[in-house]
Amino acid sequence: MNRNKSLGLKELIAIAVGGMIGGGIFTILGISVSMIGFLAPFSIALGGVIALFAAYSYVKLGVYYKDEGATYAFFKRTFSDSHLAASFIGWYTIFGYISTLSLYAYTFSSYSISGFEFANSEIVRKIVAIAIIWIFAAINLWSVRAMGKIEDLMVYIKLMVLVVISFVLIYYKKVDMQTFYQMLLQDFEHSRFIDILIVASVTFVAYEGFQLVINAVKEMDNPDKNIPRAIYGAIILVASIYFIIALGSILSISIDDLIKNKEYALAYGAKEILGDLGQNLVIIGAILSTSSAISGTMFGSSRQMARISDDGYMPKILSRRRGTIPNYAIIVMAITASILILVGGLRVILEFGSITFLLVSLLMAIANFKIRTYTNSSTLFTLIAIFGLFVGSILILWYEYKTKPEQMIFITVIYIILTLFAYGYSLIASKSS
Repeated sequence: MNRNKSLGLKELIAIAVGGMIGGGIFTILGISVSMIGFLAPFSIALGGVIALFAAYSYVKLGVYYKDEGATYAFFKRTFSDSHLAASFIGWYTIFGYISTLSLYAYTFSSYSISGFEFANSEIVRKIVAIAIIWIFAAINLWSVRAMGKIEDLMVYIKLMVLVVISFVLIYYKKVDMQTFYQMLLQDFEHSRFIDILIVASVTFVAYEGFQLVINAVKEMDNPDKNIPRAIYGAIILVASIYFIIALGSILSISIDDLIKNKEYALAYGAKEILGDLGQNLVIIGAILSTSSAISGTMFGSSRQMARISDDGYMPKILSRRRGTIPNYAIIVMAITASILILVGGLRVILEFGSITFLLVSLLMAIANFKIRTYTNSSTLFTLIAIFGLFVGSILILWYEYKTKPEQMIFITVIYIILTLFAYGYSLIASKSS
């Protein structure tokens, strides 16, 4: 994409779609089906509704501030008299991005080795995941132009592959619609509505990325109109793609296979339908999706980390740049994501990412509520957004506590560490100001 030209609506939608479709559907499908069966497509689509609630405040704040710093800048400027607020949002946002880097890399690894005998080896999976993070760290360190060209190519190809996968799954369905309705009703009778909400919350991280549109605010045409159009349009498009792929999967792949092979469920199912051709098609789609998301997330979040460091809320060394490239920020992000992969599994990384972005989105909604008169926001809708995001955050934590208390402890320890660092740097910033 030529960054010297103004970005129109189509380009902005492509940025948001590219940011959201980062392997999320490949990761969340098997996990969702294992939790609520045939209801999974509807719960994943409900996650898109939660994303629309989250996007409302981003849109309003983006149009009002027109600041390419997005999440961090919005919160800092809204609570301009609080070093603590700026430090907290900075640390939580950056580590949310790091968790998604780990998630994308883990998904890349699961699919890239899915055709080999060692596909179920956790050690191999983690080695490959860490390797791909460092490959894209090297690309980001090497050249912005090279990164941009690779990113554009991957975004367009992965969208075409996902469309083909959708049609193949629907066309070769093994479950007729009457049987599907019966199984759907059966799962609905045995599932509580709260279970559907929990899955929607757990898989929320698959919609992370729409806010990347705001990073391009200085280069877009008519931001007052195009920010809302691009973000809302992209979320609806991505939710539709996720729903179709999820629906096609449960119609054409047995539930047992989806659950058993949840890390690479689509590849296994496609092989059952089309043989090696189907498996390879899904693997290519997953690799392109995750590679694109790793590259784009590292590019944008490393620059945000450098800006936070410039403001004194992270170590100053992270703000150093070679030209426009924040070398130290990229390296530290790659190191931290690698550590998270080493100590955590796919499930805990997914849930940590969803919790973090629900929390950050909740803070954005609170910021928007504070200045709702200036952003011309609906008080009722902003309060609904706050309530929905708060409930989503509580549901994930409650689910973790009830089903995976050891993961709850792991996530809690991470948040305690983040909170201590955020508090410490807020004190340092307040003394130097």
